[in-house]
Amino acid sequence: MAELLTEAEIQEQVKSLTDWTIENSKLEITCTFKDFVEAIEFVNKLVEPAESAGHHPHIEISYNKVEITLTTHDAGGLTQLDFDLARVISQID
Repeated sequence: MAELLTEAEIQEQVKSLTDWTIENSKLEITCTFKDFVEAIEFVNKLVEPAESAGHHPHIEISYNKVEITLTTHDAGGLTQLDFDLARVISQID
């Protein structure tokens, strides 16, 4: 099982992520697209990296907005897995 990060480690790592925030011990971002089709195309691009990592985000889609939340449920909070996947997601265009 992945180890929980300390509050100091979390704050240090979130500094290196653009547009991601920490809310209730979860890493979150909202991405806005031109329309629903672009939003779904983006979500489809998340499948392979999430499967490869064996770590799956919580995703909410509302027309042209995609809200992504990361946390490691088994560990009960944020771990390195969450920040690694956030970095990958941030590079998807």
